Amino acid sequence: MNLNIVMLEPEIPQNTGNIARSCVLTKSTLHLVKPLGFSTDDKSLKRAGLDYWQYLDIRYYDSLEELYEEYRYERFFYATTKAKKLYTDIEFQKGDFLVFGKESAGLPKELIEKNIENCMRIPMIKESLRSLNLSNSVNIIMFEALRQLDFPDMK
Repeated sequence: MNLNIVMLEPEIPQNTGNIARSCVLTKSTLHLVKPLGFSTDDKSLKRAGLDYWQYLDIRYYDSLEELYEEYRYERFFYATTKAKKLYTDIEFQKGDFLVFGKESAGLPKELIEKNIENCMRIPMIKESLRSLNLSNSVNIIMFEALRQLDFPDMK
């Protein structure tokens, strides 16, 4: 396992399917924190992940606290448009947890405030416009982390 991608209450099955496919192809683990806005049996989810789903290391949690309990000694980084630090300012390590919020609202304000030093953002032209698609954001940050790690197991 190279990285851990955490999706907090994802809502759109196609995004999760795309992220799942990226996780398989980078030897990363996908962690889904409920509630999910779809069934994992959803045809859209499987279609987006194509035939990669059977190879996915996926784990489910009823809450973020449950995830933290299991991985209490690990490093967590939070993607949000509200961060001051850029994702390129982070020195990633193998096994880091990259946390992304749901499509409609992002990460909860309290979670951002509690973890402000570990929050990161992707630079965008205008903050007043909507942010990038979730699966695109995950891939941008995931591949920067993997680049820093010299693309382990992928050359």
